Amino acid sequence: MSENLKTFGDTAKGLSRNPLGIIALFIVLVYGFAALVTAFASSLSSAEKVPLVYFLVIFPVLVLGVFTWLVMRHSGKLYGPSDYRNEENYIKMQLTAAASLAVATARRPGGDTVDAETDFQQIAAVVQEAAPPKRGDEDSWRSRILWVDDRPDNNVYERQAFEALGLRFSLALSTDEALKQLNHSRFAAIISDMGRREGPQEGYVLLEAIRKQGNKTPFFIYAGSNLPEHKREAAERGAQGSTNDPQELFQLVTNSVIRGRSR
Repeated sequence: MSENLKTFGDTAKGLSRNPLGIIALFIVLVYGFAALVTAFASSLSSAEKVPLVYFLVIFPVLVLGVFTWLVMRHSGKLYGPSDYRNEENYIKMQLTAAASLAVATARRPGGDTVDAETDFQQIAAVVQEAAPPKRGDEDSWRSRILWVDDRPDNNVYERQAFEALGLRFSLALSTDEALKQLNHSRFAAIISDMGRREGPQEGYVLLEAIRKQGNKTPFFIYAGSNLPEHKREAAERGAQGSTNDPQELFQLVTNSVIRGRSR
């Protein structure tokens, strides 16, 4: 008996490490009480047995329905850090993202004048808030981002920060190339520069084109300006954000992708 209790305790401890395990423990607990009641059912009247029978029949269906809803709507919230390969890799992932974001921040215009201590604290906070995709999600469209820029080498470190969290990129050098990719593939988000060889406001040209097609993919502009009026204009045109700050871009996009996985 004590050995069985010890085994159950070890199993419960393992299940309690993430939301899915907690749900499983709750179901076991409820059915455990139902089993105890059933054991004494002979002493119950017919009127008292009816609710118990209904419960035993309906409860599994209800649990299945709720579980299906959770998987469809909030799958990204059902996994804890222990569901990743191991905690060491989880920490390395965050360190890699922070290091890449720090380099990208230092390379931005005026980056050498930023207070280093404050900047790195902000970077750490931004990366910590970002949730990596669950295992098996790396190859799905929910973890793929289309980055449109005729000079992709300028954004290498920004992409490395995202990739450290398991996100993947498809690159496009022009508006036409981006539209072709969007016609054949689905993406969790689109990042675009503003001026390209095609024109000085080509980011808006792309944004207008995809919105006319009914494509509501979150769109973020990563350009040379961070002025409030440019942010307002981007929002009015249908973008979900506009910035020249790598940290702000990282936060905007990861928040959007996480919300997308929970839908």
